[in-house]
Amino acid sequence: MKQILIETSARHVHVTQETLEVLFGKGAQLEIKKELSQPGQFASNQKVQVVGPKGVLNCSILGPCRKLNQVELSLTDARSIGVSIPVRESGDVANSGACKLVGPCGEVELKEGVIAAKRHIHMTEEDAKELNVKNGEIVKVRVLNETGRKLIFDDVVCRVSNQYALAMHVDTDEANAGSFSGLVYGEIVK
Repeated sequence: MKQILIETSARHVHVTQETLEVLFGKGAQLEIKKELSQPGQFASNQKVQVVGPKGVLNCSILGPCRKLNQVELSLTDARSIGVSIPVRESGDVANSGACKLVGPCGEVELKEGVIAAKRHIHMTEEDAKELNVKNGEIVKVRVLNETGRKLIFDDVVCRVSNQYALAMHVDTDEANAGSFSGLVYGEIVK
């Protein structure tokens, strides 16, 4: 069975161009700090504060800008700032958690948009064919590394697009549950 790189996705924010300009000033553009594994995606130099009723988290903004604002936190992060969030696929932000984003030039109240990202595997159509899965299919993934904590992730969504590169994404709570360190790989089990 084909091995899949498992990456830990730490807390981060996606913003619209309009929100970016409120937070960082008119005409602001995201500055690339580091390319990410998914083609065209990057961590920017810009950071914002994510403010909840009980606290504040500093978060990087990922680029490029999107059509919707979205804050992705682990459930532990959300609890620490007093925000109640659902586990959802990226982009599914209706009736999700609320927070305030604070940048050096302004702030934006988000009435919704804060989620814990559902674990998922990005893959191309060719990868999906080789792995014998379809877009939206739910699978289990066995972690192959000897981390001291054997683990099989259930309820993993397959996301198929030729704009993706093969990689599974989990949040920091999930990575900590598996004692992840260094490069971590998994395989789909049926």
